[in-house]
Amino acid sequence: MMFEKLELSELQMNPFDEIGQHWLLISAKKEGVVNTMTASWGQVGHLWGKNVATVYIRPQRYTKEFVDAGDYFTITFFDGYKKELGVLGSKSGRDGDKITEVNFDKEEVENQPTFKQGKMVFICKKIYSDWIKPEHFIDDSLDERWYPQKDYHEMYVGEIIAAYKQK
Repeated sequence: MMFEKLELSELQMNPFDEIGQHWLLISAKKEGVVNTMTASWGQVGHLWGKNVATVYIRPQRYTKEFVDAGDYFTITFFDGYKKELGVLGSKSGRDGDKITEVNFDKEEVENQPTFKQGKMVFICKKIYSDWIKPEHFIDDSLDERWYPQKDYHEMYVGEIIAAYKQK
């Protein structure tokens, strides 16, 4: 399969389903090596006059090192592949080649990593990051529920500089 460029104004997607129900992969390269992780949290919208995507990565995730190392990350959306995405979200690339384990095929679009199995990919240029701070929770139950280990996510806002869909 091949990806073709898509104008952001042509997007036909429900972000609540695509992110929360179908999940996505956050991917980046460091020194020519690709790493990825599954996510079911994130946003797509408009901020600071730019079309953006926001993703959240815990400090212990190996993919964080890859996102931190470069200026870009990608978000790949899928139809199906829930079992494979489950593996990619539960295993670390530190411990082995989880991408090969799930039989995903790496592909590059605009020199950024994605997967042939994906149906759509956003190429995101990092424009902002910050940590979730416990003192900023208005609803303390969120801190208690989602951060019992106190391993707060780092939030990355990326300008969506390009979108591609499968032909």
